[in-house]
Amino acid sequence: MKVFKKVLKVTALVLACVLLVYSVIAVFPRFDNYKAENPMRTTEKLPILIAHGGGNKEFPDNTLEAFYNAYSVDKKVMMETDVSITKDGVIILSHDTTLDRKTNVTGAIADWNYADLMAQKVDFGYTNPTDENETLCGEREHFKDENGNEKYPTDVTYPEGITARDEKVFLATTLEELILSFPENRINVEIKQPGELGIKAIKEVLRLLEKHNAFDRVVLASFHEELYDEYVRLQKSGEVPENFMYSPSYDATTAFVVMQILKVDLFFGDGLCVFQVPMEEKGVNLANKSFVKTAHRHNIAVHFWTINDPKEMKHLISIGADGIMTDYPHRLKEVYEAYK
Repeated sequence: MKVFKKVLKVTALVLACVLLVYSVIAVFPRFDNYKAENPMRTTEKLPILIAHGGGNKEFPDNTLEAFYNAYSVDKKVMMETDVSITKDGVIILSHDTTLDRKTNVTGAIADWNYADLMAQKVDFGYTNPTDENETLCGEREHFKDENGNEKYPTDVTYPEGITARDEKVFLATTLEELILSFPENRINVEIKQPGELGIKAIKEVLRLLEKHNAFDRVVLASFHEELYDEYVRLQKSGEVPENFMYSPSYDATTAFVVMQILKVDLFFGDGLCVFQVPMEEKGVNLANKSFVKTAHRHNIAVHFWTINDPKEMKHLISIGADGIMTDYPHRLKEVYEAYK
């Protein structure tokens, strides 16, 4: 009996110590994961309006024209784009790594020269049916908006002094064109190609950011873990400026969410600047004040994708989201107008 009581006391003492340590960890101040001033956090009472692919339900996805349309909605709009590198080493905007779904030609982007895309006036104004391999599997379909209207470059409201590149064709757009066309806007760049091609694309994107002094407004992203690991390596090795920005892949986001729930996020050490997440992932609700508040304690912004429902937009405003990514810039702008 005496031995049992002694064991019980020791166990209670250990549990008390663990509880005390856990309590200290839970309330201990968090350090800034992103050390520089974070431009991905909103400085206004409303979240940043982020145009997904330029607002790809209003104009063809990842075209310069779509981004000009989004700019006509909000001059402070953040551009979200996807990129791949061509055979001749040019970074172009494209959600897919093939041309089958979005253009009037086929094939992997890595097998095409940008020079040929332009010489042949390849049209990126399509939403063709493709299979799981991104291969054309039906008749080509020219882009139509939600009302069934076909859209052309001349339908865009351009800034003064800017005219359509072509009357009918949505020409290939380079990342450099996007950076130069919107010199004040924030841009999210998701690199789509995996492996060696993705690493090659990262190097070229970094060259462009240095050339145009755009590190303070361009954040890199990827769902490929090897590319995220490269972002982390570049940052830790000091091969990029202090204000280099990246967002996490699935694994890093999951790690933070679990740590946040357990109140041990103090130990999350990645130097990212923004979480880009859906409202819910695998049954876990991410669209809540606790998640946003905890991320802010680490100087990490929170952007939600892809939000097209006004009710969801209003909910995200209420929890303090830093950015809302949408296919419909006009729709989100209308929601924002009600708060002014």
